[in-house]
Amino acid sequence: MEPVYVIGIMSGTSLDGVDAVLIDFGQTAPVLLQTHFSPYDAKLREQLLALHHPGHDELDRAALLSNQLSRLYAQATMDLLEKAGVPAQQITAIGCHGQTVRHCPEAEKRYTTQLINAALLAELTRITVVADFRSRDIAAGGQGAPLVPAFHDALFKHANHHRIIVNIGGIANITSLDPAKPVIGFDCGPGNLLMDAWCLRHTGRTYDQDGQWAATGRVITALLENFLAEDFFVRQPPKSTGRDLFNIHWLERKLCGTEAPQDVQATLLQFTAATIAQAIMEHCPSVEEVYLCGGGAHNGVLLNRLIDSLPGRIVALTDQLGVAADWVEAFAFAWLAQQTLARKTGSLAEVTGARGNRILGAIYPA
Repeated sequence: MEPVYVIGIMSGTSLDGVDAVLIDFGQTAPVLLQTHFSPYDAKLREQLLALHHPGHDELDRAALLSNQLSRLYAQATMDLLEKAGVPAQQITAIGCHGQTVRHCPEAEKRYTTQLINAALLAELTRITVVADFRSRDIAAGGQGAPLVPAFHDALFKHANHHRIIVNIGGIANITSLDPAKPVIGFDCGPGNLLMDAWCLRHTGRTYDQDGQWAATGRVITALLENFLAEDFFVRQPPKSTGRDLFNIHWLERKLCGTEAPQDVQATLLQFTAATIAQAIMEHCPSVEEVYLCGGGAHNGVLLNRLIDSLPGRIVALTDQLGVAADWVEAFAFAWLAQQTLARKTGSLAEVTGARGNRILGAIYPA
């Protein structure tokens, strides 16, 4: 069968860098052919973090960062193609999410902002670019997130077994794939972002590798209960969240200031595990298999906490389903771009709360 190559590019809430994948949609099932990761340098990460909050000359800074990111996306694309040995002329499209800096789906605001200059990316790569995936769903009354459940349904659903896909990026979200029921999907709370922010502040490292630092602390029960008292956790789906709510300032307001840093880290890790497990048990108690993806899937301490919290279920990485945990989201945006080009819907109204499924994305031809 003739190959149909599409590139997926994802830069998530964790602000660690750019994931790029090359997918062949010309086969019976889509095939992941090559992967590439381009890390953010410290200055770029600092500038992106600063833009999550109101400040001086935001419009200028956002425009400049959009251009800078798009050049990075273009370089990641070229590096990916070089590794794969595939010329740019053979690529059908790039599906690029951009970098979220605001996500406000509430009725009184209803907007989302991802930094990307898709026109520049198309010019630099000479490849058609599909971007701005969230706006149409929000315009239709939805949350604009999470968007990956439709992809999870297409790629990972089993005819007989009830599966859940848990994406643990900066924010954690779940997709319930029950063969007898409609897909359920929603953001369930912070994934890595609070742990990463606290780790950076106290150790200088951008993340707590394998949860090793958290493992040296103890969970502060009262603090955990304070975290869990946030209104977001009693809201029913559809729901989504991001750094607009969960950020270092939110964490600081919860602390009394006398806590040992490693104990706060241990509590944040337990917080992530608890909110994921609670979401699963409340909304999908019959689940048999739970598969993790995203950077947090490699946190061994977190994985073990989830195994303990979900007894009697298989808890593993999406690697077991044929797609390595690190590349699922980038794969999803390649799939979403392919849906857009085929004029097929890429969202699920039952997940986002929109008035109906929508064709997502804006197309910038090569």
